[in-house]
Amino acid sequence: MVRLNVTLTGASPRNAESLLEGLQYQLPSTRLENGCLGCSAWFGTDLTVRYLEDWATEADLQRRVQSERFTTLLAVVEAAADAEVQFDFVNQTRGLDYVVELREQGAPDPTHPPRSPSDPRR
Repeated sequence: MVRLNVTLTGASPRNAESLLEGLQYQLPSTRLENGCLGCSAWFGTDLTVRYLEDWATEADLQRRVQSERFTTLLAVVEAAADAEVQFDFVNQTRGLDYVVELREQGAPDPTHPPRSPSDPRR
């Protein structure tokens, strides 16, 4: 399992609410992605907002980070007064450097989406 943890600090209560709304916008489509084990967004303490995604495998998370829709999540992160993005692996933790690394590799071909091992069309 791989986990994406995002902690954002709003510049004001209104900004924190906007950040939460932006993160909540991600939830329905992210939950439908292949390999997503769950995701949630909530208010933390003070003006902080928390966002969490759990993925079955690193490959599932890589597809997420390389997707165009992940750009929307990055826009919310950029709108925060302060942000911490953390990827928790079994043996290490990485930050935004992981996003840069994966996105520089290029996104998967959208005309040939990867299939899950249980996909009967394999």
